[in-house]
Amino acid sequence: MDLGIVFQSIFLIALLIFLGSIVARFYVFNEDTKKMYITLITNVAMPSIILSSIFSVEIDQKMVKTLGLIFVFSIIINLIGLLIGFLATIIFKKYTARSIEVAILSAFGNTGFIGIPLCAVLFGPEGALYAAIFDAGVDFTIWTFGVYFLQQEKRFSFGLLKSMVNLPLIAIVLGLLIAVSGIQVPILVTEFTGTLAALAVPLAMFYIGATVNTIRSARVRISYFEVMVPVFIKLVLLPLIVVFIINVNNLKGLLINVIIIQSMMPALTLSSVLFAKYSRDYKMGALVTIVSTIASLLIIPVMLYFINEYLIHLS
Repeated sequence: MDLGIVFQSIFLIALLIFLGSIVARFYVFNEDTKKMYITLITNVAMPSIILSSIFSVEIDQKMVKTLGLIFVFSIIINLIGLLIGFLATIIFKKYTARSIEVAILSAFGNTGFIGIPLCAVLFGPEGALYAAIFDAGVDFTIWTFGVYFLQQEKRFSFGLLKSMVNLPLIAIVLGLLIAVSGIQVPILVTEFTGTLAALAVPLAMFYIGATVNTIRSARVRISYFEVMVPVFIKLVLLPLIVVFIINVNNLKGLLINVIIIQSMMPALTLSSVLFAKYSRDYKMGALVTIVSTIASLLIIPVMLYFINEYLIHLS
């Protein structure tokens, strides 16, 4: 992995987030604006970047096995994050009031909004495809184990399974079916999805930057511990555990690069929405998301340099 490109990409993301924050000061960033951003990102840009990646990569039997492996690893990594988050609040018992929030924020990263575009920039279409499959594993874990813990009454329902069906997931399934079947995709379609895919990075970063102002104006009373523990677990501890898992399983190539990067993504952007839906502390979710996103701009390049130099060579 060219760490120079990593630093350059992170710097570009930082500029876009800063620009989004500046623009939001001059325009109203209300619920309607948020919905527009989220709709464009999740229902237009993300499906497009997924389809564009699939159309650009040769999908054979070996590739299908690799994608399945990434999906399984994603679920395992997220469950480990949940476990570590719960253990942290058990060790420090006075913070158990928000144990669910800490665990969720420690486990689920921004693998869609940031992870997929970043892997596309760093590794091209194949990297974006791997990142999308990892994100699908995150979605699966969120809408099963995550929502199960968020509920006041712990139960599984058909509604949880229904919640997992979204346009990015449909794009993955549809794209893979087209690729495996050998159907030739028209050039117009590939160019169209490629053009829309280019919206993913700026839109996602503008959205994150705009949310900074909403946190600054809100009165949020969260302890230092409850903010920094999930940030530390998500950006530092979990990636180190992932490196150990990769070494034990002897994984190599682009696969390890994508898994490591996706494992160190900052806290889930939509965590505050989930917390509000299930009567949890949504302000904590928003605050940790912003703090971890800003911190990740420095920590991700440093962690990648440390991992590459001392733990495992990133090709």
